[in-house]
Amino acid sequence: MAKAAATDATAFLKDMMGAFPVDTSAFEGAFKNTASLNEKLAGVALSAAEKSSEISSKWTKDTIAKLADMSKAKAEPADYAKAMTDFASAQAEVAAENMAAFAEVAKKVQMDTVELLMAAGKEATEEATAAVKKATDEVTTAAKKATAK
Repeated sequence: MAKAAATDATAFLKDMMGAFPVDTSAFEGAFKNTASLNEKLAGVALSAAEKSSEISSKWTKDTIAKLADMSKAKAEPADYAKAMTDFASAQAEVAAENMAAFAEVAKKVQMDTVELLMAAGKEATEEATAAVKKATDEVTTAAKKATAK
């Protein structure tokens, strides 16, 4: 008996869902648009990560080279103080340059992201407008047919 009730419910649900057909093209289009946007955003993020990695790598290599120069044996004790001062001064300058480079990467990411989101918003608005127009036309056509009978 329980099996018969479950079968009846299943049949009822199938009939009910069949009575309300769903146009999945809108969902497919939204999925494709979202996947495309995600791909573009991932490209922006990966490009920024690559550039940031290049900046960090160069900064590290430069620092190691300067440390190698600083660690060389000196003839006079005062030369060690001068080497340390020169290193600190060079590092401060390099840090400013590299922070500016990181800021440029961040600025580009921000601009690219805003550009992508604005384009996606415009596209979504156009699609929504077209969908509303299509639905309005279909309702108008159906209403005319119903009143003509």
